[in-house]
Amino acid sequence: MDSRARQVKGRHHGGISDAADFLPFVLRHLPAPPARVLEVGCGDEGGLVPELAARGYDVLGADPNAPVGERYVRAGLETLPVEPWDAVVAGRVLHHVEPLDGGVARLASFAPLILVDEFAPELIAGAAQAWYDERRAAAGDVRAPASIDEWRSHREHLHPSGSVLAALRRHYDERELAWVPYLHRWLRSAAIEAEERAAVAAGELPAIGWRWAGVRRA
Repeated sequence: MDSRARQVKGRHHGGISDAADFLPFVLRHLPAPPARVLEVGCGDEGGLVPELAARGYDVLGADPNAPVGERYVRAGLETLPVEPWDAVVAGRVLHHVEPLDGGVARLASFAPLILVDEFAPELIAGAAQAWYDERRAAAGDVRAPASIDEWRSHREHLHPSGSVLAALRRHYDERELAWVPYLHRWLRSAAIEAEERAAVAAGELPAIGWRWAGVRRA
């Protein structure tokens, strides 16, 4: 796997993860604690590891920039030893992994269950791009792209959602696919979140984010 996969972090493209946003989906699909959970790409903020540990899960977060601590290991996907886990959590990781199918196959070797938080970069265009750019200036000092054109100029390597889903479906049987609003996670505003959810519900904007649960094929 190339340097993009090795350096993948739990926080991408200027966005700041809100663990509470992905956590309910994860908890709904995980087996009961103390199941063993591996979070790949937990980032320097630790991902969902603290939340899962607090609920009794035997959880480990892996990332080249993971925090220091007994529940973390600084390692990329290709250097993690293969050992049995009950589930793998991958938040905004797979759109970077190269080779994609090889990376997904490696994840499938770790655990029978995978829970994914992703987004569709190809959908951030047209109305979605205009919607974001109109609201970016008012968002103030947040770690978010200054504009979609600026963001896209450094993201030519991102896998589109169709490619990521196809790779997942080659190795797992789909349990759930849920499309969700996403742009508000960059702009960090409850008001913008409500506005985006209303626009998606009305069909004015596409849902950019998606969550996926799959069970490894026998």
